[in-house]
Amino acid sequence: MSISLAARIEPGPGPAPEIASVGIVGAGQMGNGIAHVCALAGLPVTLVDIDPKALDRAMGTIGRNLERQINRRLISEEQRDEALGRITTGTDFALFADTDFVVEAATEREAVKIEVFKALCPHLKPGAMVASNTSSISITRLGAATDRPEKFIGMHFMNPVPVMKLVEIIRGIATDDPTYRAVDALAKKLGKQTATSEDFPAFIVNRMLVPMINEAVYALYESVGDIRSIDTAMKLGANHPMGPLELADFIGLDTCLSIMHVLYDGLSDSKYRPCPLLVKYVEAGWLGRKTGKGFYDYSQDPPVPTR
Repeated sequence: MSISLAARIEPGPGPAPEIASVGIVGAGQMGNGIAHVCALAGLPVTLVDIDPKALDRAMGTIGRNLERQINRRLISEEQRDEALGRITTGTDFALFADTDFVVEAATEREAVKIEVFKALCPHLKPGAMVASNTSSISITRLGAATDRPEKFIGMHFMNPVPVMKLVEIIRGIATDDPTYRAVDALAKKLGKQTATSEDFPAFIVNRMLVPMINEAVYALYESVGDIRSIDTAMKLGANHPMGPLELADFIGLDTCLSIMHVLYDGLSDSKYRPCPLLVKYVEAGWLGRKTGKGFYDYSQDPPVPTR
């Protein structure tokens, strides 16, 4: 007999446990964006990365993005200064000793994330909740690698975090109601809207989005159209703000490939087979904007197609 989990994922009665402080592991694109929105919402933030230079870059990025919000009259200079003052950075997980909630925003590789959790959890207080910002990997499996699967959850922010309004919340099989309610409340405090997903490969957004990107790469691979034609067709024909190949470069081709592997391995359906051309680009180190070259070459302005 099949039993739906829909009733289980609704918030339970009573107030959610309060999250009064946030920790973030990983100072990359997603980590610094999460730090930005949490600090701007009035929460003390501890941002930890193994690379001190990554922390310096993150603080520079947060400062520039806050400045953009000032220029758009979304925040004041005082709010910017207060937000920056709420962020503490460092390289030691011991900084999380008193933190209520820690979000992992490391690279999208399961083995890396599991190593992070094994190193992180001994430094946390017993009641601390932990989340992964993974865009595709099983929350149940990641939670089982921690000492607190009942307090473990998926909190998938969209990129760029300060701009995008959605947060996907994903419960593992062991995630308890108080953790779910607390994280849902936190997302709303950050000004986000939430969508709750079952713990299936790639969740909701990437289950649909990344196979579309993969299909666009197949269209290029099979010479259905060139890069500009494929992107123009989807921007003007489907009213997408970015073409799928341009979007792949923005996300990172390595991340797109990782998500396709998760879908293909997890669902065993040939429609999720990663396009060989996507594999080839990643093998070449052409990962998109972050490396300066992907489907477009970003050493030129405006960028030009690489094929």
